[in-house]
Amino acid sequence: MRANERFKRNPRPMGLESEIDPPPRNVKLEWELNPVPKSVEREVHDIVTKPGEFGFLENDRVDEIAEQLGKRPITLEQALSLRAALNQEKAVFSHGRLQRRAREMLRRYEGGESVLSLSKRFDFPPVNLFRAILSARNWSKNRIKDTLREPEKKLNKRDLSQFRKAEAQDRVTHVNQSETHHAADLFEKVLCDHFTANDIRFRTQTELLKEQVAAEGRPVRTPDLLMLDHVEINGVPVAWIDAKHFYGANLSFQRKKTQKQVNRYVEEWGHGAIIYRHGFCDGLNLKGAIKLDASPIDLTELIEHNKRFNTNRESED
Repeated sequence: MRANERFKRNPRPMGLESEIDPPPRNVKLEWELNPVPKSVEREVHDIVTKPGEFGFLENDRVDEIAEQLGKRPITLEQALSLRAALNQEKAVFSHGRLQRRAREMLRRYEGGESVLSLSKRFDFPPVNLFRAILSARNWSKNRIKDTLREPEKKLNKRDLSQFRKAEAQDRVTHVNQSETHHAADLFEKVLCDHFTANDIRFRTQTELLKEQVAAEGRPVRTPDLLMLDHVEINGVPVAWIDAKHFYGANLSFQRKKTQKQVNRYVEEWGHGAIIYRHGFCDGLNLKGAIKLDASPIDLTELIEHNKRFNTNRESED
């Protein structure tokens, strides 16, 4: 396989030095997997989503979801991550419909309806809906982008109030994604800690990115971990690993996006692995990568961070 031969190729694939000292070792790992059955994931679709519900959930709603899940083999955390994926897919697939109805949304908005009431009625993500309203005013994409970076300076009183309410009720298309990125970075860190503790050598995404920008002027292929040893997980060679801080849902939008990424890595290094923070559906098929969950990894640092974030968010609310 291409993954096994990557250290013998001349020239070496991207990111691999011509000499690795000491030479690559053979490391075999057994990784217990607990995928969510495809039929169960499908049943949960209607439990976790409601029209116009794109934001953080109130505790009562979370309790309602937990009760409706019953004894199905899916955790509450997995179900909530599936909800995020479903809402993301809905946002992507509804974008064209929203653009076609943008002028209608503007008329209703200027007639006194709120962004949140329109979002619930027509099932559009609130921030996307607000952007569409600005677009229907013939604002350019750049003007909208610049305005939402500094809304206090560039929006009138009503628009600013409506935008803030839309942001607060939209975890899908909201402008500030910093917390999402921070949690993903922390997941990558604990993943690196896990393989370091198992005495497995690798190069990090940060190292690869810096090297490629210097050589190519831009990032080209940057998995989270590029393995410097011959690693087999459950009998499958793994040349690289990418971490996903979410549930691996059997949804076409998410699958196509991940497969496109996998294809680039396979072309360079051969077979690899995707590790999903919240596990994955057994119906999710990826060519060129095995699917792993985070069950063997010590997630204490990540869990504590998420608890602090949720506590702070609730106190702000």
